[in-house]
Amino acid sequence: MSTAQIMDWLLERYPDLVVADSTTRLYVNQVREEYQIEKTRRTRQYEAIEEQPMGKQIQVDWGETKQKTKDNKEVKLHCICFVLSHSRYKYIEWQDRPFTTRDTIRSHENAFVFYGGMPEEIVYDQDHLITVSENAGDIILTGEFQAYREQRGFRIYLCRKSDPESKGKIENVVKYVKYNFADSRKFTTIENWNERCLAWLNRTGNHNVHQTLKKRPDEVFIPEKQHLQPVSYSHIEVISNGASITRSVNKDNTVSYMSTRYSVPMGPHRP
Repeated sequence: MSTAQIMDWLLERYPDLVVADSTTRLYVNQVREEYQIEKTRRTRQYEAIEEQPMGKQIQVDWGETKQKTKDNKEVKLHCICFVLSHSRYKYIEWQDRPFTTRDTIRSHENAFVFYGGMPEEIVYDQDHLITVSENAGDIILTGEFQAYREQRGFRIYLCRKSDPESKGKIENVVKYVKYNFADSRKFTTIENWNERCLAWLNRTGNHNVHQTLKKRPDEVFIPEKQHLQPVSYSHIEVISNGASITRSVNKDNTVSYMSTRYSVPMGPHRP
């Protein structure tokens, strides 16, 4: 486990703990030296240096991990990751089964609730969940996702194969989620796993200083949120891996999701 993981585990169990990163790093280095534990070297993903204006772009990608349960069984989990290209503010959603196109659409709606709006453009791979084929250079979307895109009105940028530079930010996020959050954690239920991941985002994933920005994503997101396009809702459908739950918009333009209140663009909303 890395120093960053140890730090997150400490804060997860002892939220009021005040300890410097350097102190934790020194302790982990001493343990490694004492017990001759080699440090795992992982090659960093490439992240394109071009920066995007506030509210312009979200990058999206999928990932999967294998997790141990408390009785030492192994389960395969699937995630969809979102990141705002400007602030690097992230949203993650997990399932214990592969994503379908309908799951993908549902996760987009949940992400827009989480962010309080949507960007002008969304960047994807040529994934089978949203694309059918390529015809003379034109990429054809699945009928279900094309209808959704037209309804919401965002632009799509589809990366060509072998073009990781176009979505380097989200590839870094998928790797970060796998190796900082998921690695070495025990799985119980998918609902619990999603709640713990949201808590990790608040505590670490969106709060720690980003190495490229040299700022905290949650702080950079505050002004960027004002540049997101409003998304009209009557009722917000947030689905937790198979169970559909309808959330009414409160009078103060908020919805409750996993014990957290999120603001949504101002109405009109049906009561």
